Amino acid sequence: MKAVRKLRVHWPIDSETFSRLAKGEAAAFKDDQGIAALLRALAASGELGDFGIYRHVFESGLGFEGFTVAEGANPTLGQVGQQTFSPTFVFTTYFDAALDNAAVDRLTRRLVEIHPWEVPVIELSAPISVSGTAPAVTYGSGVAS
Repeated sequence: MKAVRKLRVHWPIDSETFSRLAKGEAAAFKDDQGIAALLRALAASGELGDFGIYRHVFESGLGFEGFTVAEGANPTLGQVGQQTFSPTFVFTTYFDAALDNAAVDRLTRRLVEIHPWEVPVIELSAPISVSGTAPAVTYGSGVAS
């Protein structure tokens, strides 16, 4: 097992990108400018998604973000007082738990800089353990009991 921290970013996408991703169209990752920028940030940060013999590892999911815009906000989507729902790409990756705080701060600042929301949702976990290598598979010749 390897000690890592989880980084999760909620990224707004349009309904066309949402539909294409839901259909399994991998080309949508590159065709959507926002997701493409997010993936370039992943590729440019060697610390993110490093699983030894695999690099730039991430998981993703689709969902919705819901929010109500408050007075004083300058929303990309929605209006003051209006409940808004946004199709969302949820991007999750990991980095070594021993990475120093200054490097973590640089990573998160970079994501905030490229994120289209005024207040992006970016989550950082405390250290957790994930598998770092595939476990050896042992096959016995006995019958399971």
